[in-house]
Amino acid sequence: MLKIAILLILLLVAVILIIAAMKPNTFRVQRSIDISAPPEKVFALINDFRQWQGWSPWAKLDPAMKSNYTGSKAGQGAIYDWVGNKKVGEGRMEITASTPPAQIAIKLDFLKPFASSNTTLFTLEPVTGGTRVTWDMQGPALFITKIMQVFMSMDKMIGKDFEAGLASMKALAER
Repeated sequence: MLKIAILLILLLVAVILIIAAMKPNTFRVQRSIDISAPPEKVFALINDFRQWQGWSPWAKLDPAMKSNYTGSKAGQGAIYDWVGNKKVGEGRMEITASTPPAQIAIKLDFLKPFASSNTTLFTLEPVTGGTRVTWDMQGPALFITKIMQVFMSMDKMIGKDFEAGLASMKALAER
């Protein structure tokens, strides 16, 4: 009986690993929102990492998070490092391109809970009555990521955070 249980567990682990191996090698998460504010006002909230404290969904998860700002004050070359609790981990962001008031590209490196490097792009488009903001993140799906995706997609894991962040950005920009 014990041998059968062990074999079933090994079979289950093997199936999970095979399914994980068949997952795509990259992931992408994207969300958009319309904000009743001009692109220049919204752009300023994204282009300066110090402004993220007012809308980032992760800033609220760890009030004791240690933040460090280096490089340019805003725009290309601005760098933000953080070390926080288990919910926010540890990482670094650097604005690699900034085209006012239309687009901001960010290199996003997570160090903990596991290392990964992703690209984040904020695109701002004028729309009737304001600005459409699109938050897009993509990167390689490491094997640990693929295993996690067997149980829940990256879109479901991160998408709700993007939605919360965009809603906070909207509230802040529309004041």
